[in-house]
Amino acid sequence: MATVAADPKAGERIAALAKQYVLYSWSVQDALSPLAVAGAEGSYFWDYDGKRYLDFASQLINVSIGHQHPKVVAAIKEQADRLCTIGPPMASESRSELGRLLAEVTPGDLTMSFFTNGGAEANENAIKVARWYTGRSKVIARYRSYHGATAGAMTLTGDPRRWPAEPGIPGVVRMFDPYTYRCPAGHPNPCPVCTGGPHLEEILQYEGADTVAAVILETVTGTNGIIVPPDGYLQSIREVCDRHGIVLICDEVMAGFGRTGRWFACEHWDVVPDILTVAKGINSGYVPLGAMVISRPIAEWLRGRMFAGGLTYSGHPLACAAGVASIEAFREEEIVENAAELGEYLATELPRLAERHPSVGEVRGLGLFWGLELVRDRETREPLVPFNAAGEAAKPVAAMTKAAMERGLYPFIHWNVLAVAPPLTITREELDEGLAVIDELLAIADGYAT
Repeated sequence: MATVAADPKAGERIAALAKQYVLYSWSVQDALSPLAVAGAEGSYFWDYDGKRYLDFASQLINVSIGHQHPKVVAAIKEQADRLCTIGPPMASESRSELGRLLAEVTPGDLTMSFFTNGGAEANENAIKVARWYTGRSKVIARYRSYHGATAGAMTLTGDPRRWPAEPGIPGVVRMFDPYTYRCPAGHPNPCPVCTGGPHLEEILQYEGADTVAAVILETVTGTNGIIVPPDGYLQSIREVCDRHGIVLICDEVMAGFGRTGRWFACEHWDVVPDILTVAKGINSGYVPLGAMVISRPIAEWLRGRMFAGGLTYSGHPLACAAGVASIEAFREEEIVENAAELGEYLATELPRLAERHPSVGEVRGLGLFWGLELVRDRETREPLVPFNAAGEAAKPVAAMTKAAMERGLYPFIHWNVLAVAPPLTITREELDEGLAVIDELLAIADGYAT
């Protein structure tokens, strides 16, 4: 594995400049101490002190193909030599080819793509298209969701990061999530929330189905808990949307491109959305890229109409070249299959790990997308840290994060859920290395449990 010579002074200089001149997202600036990263390869990255970290979070659950994949790096270099940039009105080889490949790998009749710079813009455009297509205005989104930090996407987002951006765009209505471990409906049988359709039908009764343009949901909830819907849930939502002429938008920015052991998470339940939004794993963030992929009926409807949206860097040749190379590598190296195989291993190993630790209330996930829900008490299911915890209340999570970094593991812990979401190219040996550290982190959490 390639490394660079340790240069602590360079690391200190880079971190100091970052604190002085860079505004960091979702952070209190004065509390930051950013890690200066010198390099990365495969499942690891390292700092200027020469310390190596196993990336068990795939950065922001986006570096699915691993760091510095040679095929993707070579594609970017080759494209840069040939054509660095060209405007959206033109046609470029990498953009056209990526559009074709997306039509191949996405399920059902998803057939045409609008390229964006990331997931938030993909969701913004999905909402616009749904409103134009239906002639309706309202959009139903879930509470435990994150759809992006731009104005419309932030309004769609359900978690508390939405609060500073309110009032936001009009017309967004909330529904509860199929969070079976903490069901908002208290688990009646059958549960109207966790089965999907009955809860949605009730909302439509209050809102007026003929006013609702779209339902948008993360197929598998990401940041807000890695919540896998029960079997039948997504099918039920699809059926209600079909009955009322509502566009179903599946946000697979985090769950797509092999993360759950299928190319797209909706394939686990044989459901095809009307619009699929993707980013992150489309090219693992090597160059900013996202896409809104639309079904054939919507594409046909748009062909004779102006698409009233545009981005200067839509379908940037360098980004699309990285996307093409990434999809080719996924196929050639059977990366989705690796995620599925290691997902079966985690389905056995994580529950075994949880048995030893009273701080684990539930284990859930698919592929290489797992969450350990941390609790103070298994019987009462009291969370290890409160909802939206910060400061002293979040001390257990801070302690676990600090310990992970000291042990050379880069973790993803959001409130009381510890994620296991490494690159999809990770090996079994590397996975075991990370699980050994997770075992130690859970011992720290146990110290806060009763």
